[in-house]
Amino acid sequence: MSPGERSLPGRFNTQLLTAIESHLGSSYHFNTTGPDSFDCSGFVWRAYQDVGVSFQRGPARSYWATFAPPPKEEEFKFGTLVFFSGLTHVGIVADEKGFYHSARHGGVVYSPFNDYWLSRIDGFRRVPLDSMPLNEKARAKKPATNLQSAEDEDGP
Repeated sequence: MSPGERSLPGRFNTQLLTAIESHLGSSYHFNTTGPDSFDCSGFVWRAYQDVGVSFQRGPARSYWATFAPPPKEEEFKFGTLVFFSGLTHVGIVADEKGFYHSARHGGVVYSPFNDYWLSRIDGFRRVPLDSMPLNEKARAKKPATNLQSAEDEDGP
């Protein structure tokens, strides 16, 4: 493994955190992917698009079906997708203490893994970075916001 390859996870994590933080405070709006409002899966999609990781935009349930579960020790690792409430809500793990998501009340926020959220976790998935190009300066093109989604109203 070259030195550049060893630094890829660190560089990626920094870029993903920057992308997430750039959307904090954005409002919630069903079936949108930004730039100023997001539903939960639209926020996840946009954060990864912002760092050059491309995958099909869809509802939380489609991300569950698309990506593989992480090893148990990586479930609460930064960047892991966390799913809730019958696969109707998705967020991005910050660490073992909390996650980022777009919720009906509050928009794009950080939420702690409190009893409410822990009791609703369906499971975790990892977006496979090794098979996708990572472009440091990538920015998604203007997103389509008319995609149909099967998500419910998202968590509180």
